[in-house]
Amino acid sequence: MRRIKITSFLLNFWNECVLVIYKGKRLGSNRAGLIRQHKSKILIIGRLIDTLVIGVTLWAVLKLERMEWSAEYTWWLLISIFSFQVFAEFNDLYGDNRGRKFTGLIKSIIISWICAVFVLSVVDQFNQVVWPTSKEVYLFWCIAVPVELISWYVIVNGVVSTMRRMGRNTRKVAIIGDSHLASELRHIFINEDWIGFDFIGFFDDRIAPREQREANKIEGNLKELIEKAKQGEVDSIYITLPMKAENRIKSILAELSDTTASVYYVPDLFVFDLLSSNLSYLQGIPVVSIHDTPFYGVDGVLKRMFDMVIGSIILVIIAVPMLVIAICIKLSSPGEVIFKQRRYGFRGEKIVVWKFRSMSVSENSDDVQQAQKNDPRVTKLGAILRRTSLDELPQFINVLQGRMSIVGPRPHAVAHNELYRGQIKGYMLRHKVKPGITGLAQISGFRGETDTLDKMEGRVKYDLQYIRNWSLWGDFKIVFLTIFKGFSGDKAY
Repeated sequence: MRRIKITSFLLNFWNECVLVIYKGKRLGSNRAGLIRQHKSKILIIGRLIDTLVIGVTLWAVLKLERMEWSAEYTWWLLISIFSFQVFAEFNDLYGDNRGRKFTGLIKSIIISWICAVFVLSVVDQFNQVVWPTSKEVYLFWCIAVPVELISWYVIVNGVVSTMRRMGRNTRKVAIIGDSHLASELRHIFINEDWIGFDFIGFFDDRIAPREQREANKIEGNLKELIEKAKQGEVDSIYITLPMKAENRIKSILAELSDTTASVYYVPDLFVFDLLSSNLSYLQGIPVVSIHDTPFYGVDGVLKRMFDMVIGSIILVIIAVPMLVIAICIKLSSPGEVIFKQRRYGFRGEKIVVWKFRSMSVSENSDDVQQAQKNDPRVTKLGAILRRTSLDELPQFINVLQGRMSIVGPRPHAVAHNELYRGQIKGYMLRHKVKPGITGLAQISGFRGETDTLDKMEGRVKYDLQYIRNWSLWGDFKIVFLTIFKGFSGDKAY
């Protein structure tokens, strides 16, 4: 199912961004056409309608409360609209929604409006534009807007879905090739009928190698498909041939250029181990990243803001408990209160991570032994601190220093990194992001000792899954679940 979901994303991704055009401008001396972004004017209408809904909702709320419009309301409306549109862009609300789950659409609306309300709250605190009436009216409006927006999208989605299920506003699609990727596209076309794709079959001239075949029923050869396209019986054609079949793909495209069908090439990027992949351009040349960090540009700023705001709040809350723990450590055993250890951080750079000392020794050499059950090095107080993860509280200071993040892969000792990087495929890809105090692996049962290779492989699997699917909302969920799952466990010694 994960692969199907990714394929669905890939389908939308290439529909939106990588429409192949042969009748374009020439780039240089030997590159025909440009790969351009495909934007629909319908999306502009959608933005305008959302703006209208926000404004009309404010007007309606004021009318219900028998209040007159004033200049202050105009400023509040402009700030809210601008903020919502900016955050809606971040949350991809105005992307191609034809192949998107409606629940994802609702989540984008809610998150975007919450962020807009946060901006309004900041403006209110600085008293630049004061809300001219009661806070109850303001709260009513803040709740009413997402309700109205979601209601509007429900109506539109319901009408469009009904039309598509009745056979209207649909596209007849065909697939060239018989592969795993082709089968997953077929699954989307058939089972997600609300999208509006009417699948007519697979077409190919050749039998794929046994290891690539899916035993799909081939409706016909390419000559028959081209004839159907010329007769207007096919609207869109998806080519799923392997990238090594370049000459064959060019030949097929040349023949399809004599039809009016839209043609899409869907590369099987799953032959690579993708990590936070995205599409970028270098002077019009599309470049797809294979291994990358998700925290470039705006996402990086949002991640850092999350760490600074949440980290500061938590540090204020835990300041007194940290002081009590520090005093107890100092009184219970000789040695420093804070244990500092070198670990790998972002991009594999060595960083110094802080913890409350929980052992009678402070090992920081190139040969560090993991703590085990009934480890004689662990003090009595240290055992409690390690079991409850209280020994890691000083790492919130590391977060504010910029060495770590609140959510991310747990940092391992340098010695452990050197041991496992040669045994586990993709191990060092964990360092495409800053190490975290908690993470997806920790709330998924991989907290504490990793005394076997299987356990470390499981932790790395969840770490890479976190990087591939990162979202700010996901970070909030992990922090919340850590309260119930991540602070204790029978595997922490």
